[in-house]
Amino acid sequence: MKKTLLTVVLLLGSTILFAQEEAKEEAPKEGWTRGGNISFLFNQSAFNADWLGGGTSNIAGNLSLSYDMNYRKGDITWDNKILADYGLTKLKDQEFTRKTNDRFEFNSLVGKQIKESLWYYSFFLNFRTQFDKGYEFGEEEIIDQNTGNVTGTREIRTERTHIFSPAYLQFGPGMLWKKSDNLKVNIAPATARFIFVDGDFTERNTQAEIDEFNTAGGYFGVEANETSRFEFGAALSGYAKFDIMKNVSMENILNLYSNYLEDPQNVDIDYTANIVMTINKYLSTNFTFQAIYDDNATGAFQIREVFGLGVNYGF
Repeated sequence: MKKTLLTVVLLLGSTILFAQEEAKEEAPKEGWTRGGNISFLFNQSAFNADWLGGGTSNIAGNLSLSYDMNYRKGDITWDNKILADYGLTKLKDQEFTRKTNDRFEFNSLVGKQIKESLWYYSFFLNFRTQFDKGYEFGEEEIIDQNTGNVTGTREIRTERTHIFSPAYLQFGPGMLWKKSDNLKVNIAPATARFIFVDGDFTERNTQAEIDEFNTAGGYFGVEANETSRFEFGAALSGYAKFDIMKNVSMENILNLYSNYLEDPQNVDIDYTANIVMTINKYLSTNFTFQAIYDDNATGAFQIREVFGLGVNYGF
């Protein structure tokens, strides 16, 4: 974990240095500025029965939305960002279609400038959930009802998550350092955080089941027969976007959170890097890398990578 965290911090640090150079020439604009991008990535591979090199025919698609609504008036700044992603993949001979991506996130950050410096008194709000059901996949034996013999296996799936289960809401006051809309860091040392889940996932009947469930960490940290969890801690968020070269842009989003009330040394990490290589107005090659560490979900890094040719529409 330490090596991965160091890599994330170094990468963000280097991108801030690049972004600072770009931000120097940007002048703040009064009023609302709005803009967004919708992209669709498509991947497909096919192999016939005589192909000896190995491989499985598959088809995959990923739809992404990024939309910014920023406001500035005098010494007041208010930044809002919506991120939405959804992707599916289907492998030949696999019974179930699987998700490759599923996220909805809303960020809002309001600040009041301190004199004419780059520092602001701030208040932030972050909300995260998903659109669709998430499953754990496995296999079970197929047993002949007449002979009782095992005749093979079949794929099964168990629902693990769905919309608003889990859902994360956090907010709190802090201090914002903002060079431009494309380069900013917010520090919030008094952050309230709520985790909401469906009671169907936490329902337990006997005391033994309750004890076992809670000892294992519950469901995303929520204990047996509860539907929410409250935490209080410190949050840090950073954003840096810049052009690597002509027609190639890189966006970095980092969120850190430490819960004062339980294991404050276990810092939750959510880092996303988006690289867009523009071909023309409507076509681009997109690469997304995301690393998540959440001690309440799993004691390991969750890694996501998406790469492909995208159809884009900016607005």
